[in-house]
Amino acid sequence: MRRMSAPPSIDRAALLAACNAELQPALFKDYGPNGLQVEGKPHIGKLVSGVTASRALIDAAIDAGADAILVHHGLFWRGQDGTVTGWMKERLKRLLAHDINLLAYHLPLDAHPTLGNNAQLGQRLGLVATGRFGEQELGFIGQRADGEAFADADVLAWQLEHVLNRPVTQVGQAPDAIEIIAWCSGGAQGYFESAIAAGAQAFITGEISEPQVHLARECGVVFYACGHHATERYGAPAFAAHVAAQLGIAHQFIEIDNPA
Repeated sequence: MRRMSAPPSIDRAALLAACNAELQPALFKDYGPNGLQVEGKPHIGKLVSGVTASRALIDAAIDAGADAILVHHGLFWRGQDGTVTGWMKERLKRLLAHDINLLAYHLPLDAHPTLGNNAQLGQRLGLVATGRFGEQELGFIGQRADGEAFADADVLAWQLEHVLNRPVTQVGQAPDAIEIIAWCSGGAQGYFESAIAAGAQAFITGEISEPQVHLARECGVVFYACGHHATERYGAPAFAAHVAAQLGIAHQFIEIDNPA
């Protein structure tokens, strides 16, 4: 009788080293710890990726047989009270009971030039970056890959809704065709002024706050709020798939819908 070989696995340290080597978290001043946030089993055969370390993602990863989870939004953030109660207890209880490693990369995953949230978002929108802007140069600025311009702001809004499969909030109208576009995923509405200063005619991000409405109207630069989750659901699976292939382990992306 032929003995079935065990699926390939790697040491946790090898996975962490590969992630850190690619994302270089030490280069970023971030809002929480990047890298291993919860230690689990020492050997990893299956990596699950997702956007946020929610209870729904953790439960789905358990069902999928994950040894490690890699996310953009981890469990620990600056300003938390540090207690393990309520929702935090429930998430940690599941990870610890099933000995699952949790890895989280926030700003490093936004910034990666090819596999990060901004790079992957731009790729899906048919944009090519020609420069960076904003704090820690997280924002991307560029133009359409085909060299064409968007005829007007409504055409770009249609493209965003078509690609992201959700409504977007558009503020303002461009006086001319839109050629120079800036984008920064998630809650980057505070980068709008930097995008304007960099010469953008339109700015794409996840969220909008009250001040940006007035800036868009007064400066003639169109603001598009496309959803925090919707603009950040591409980096984690792209990066995790790359690392898993590099290390020879299984990978699965699990999407947990989020309208925000």
